Formats: sequence, C-alpha cells, structure tokens
Amino acid sequence: MYDIEDMSVFSPIYAEIIDFIAAGTTPQSVADFLPSAESQRKLAALMEREKTGSLSAEEKSEIDHFIELEHILRMAKARARQIVSRGK
Repeated sequence: MYDIEDMSVFSPIYAEIIDFIAAGTTPQSVADFLPSAESQRKLAALMEREKTGSLSAEEKSEIDHFIELEHILRMAKARARQIVSRGK
C-alpha cells in the first residue's frame, strides 16, 4: 500500500492535489483549481532562496517535483477547459 507520509519529498501541495483528486473532480473544478495561498507562499520563498543558492538538496528536489506537478496540472486544465467549452 502507498503511504503518502513516507514520501521522501512531501509538501503541502502534494497533499492538496491528492486530496483534490481523491474527492472527485469535474472538468470545471480542474480548470479552476489553484494551490492554497500557503503553498504558493512556500513555493515563492523556495524559489527566492534558489536564486541565492541557499537551498538544501531536499528543497531543490521539492521545487523540481513542483515543476513536474505544475506541468501536469497545466495539461489537465487545458483539457478540462476543452471539455467544458464543448459542453456549452
């Protein structure tokens, strides 16, 4: 069984996305999804620290994983918007 708490790189955005998907989605909710303000602030802080080269290896990995997640979310949002527009 998969235990999210055992992930080596775990961040609130992972939990938010997993909870969002697990709760069930609609094309419109996918198109409208945004990470929480807390997750956005954390990512912004990590990105700012990345500019100064003061990230730990784990924090760098967290940013890299977020970039992958962000790409997947952009693709899902684009597809969801297509589905929503076809339904109108």
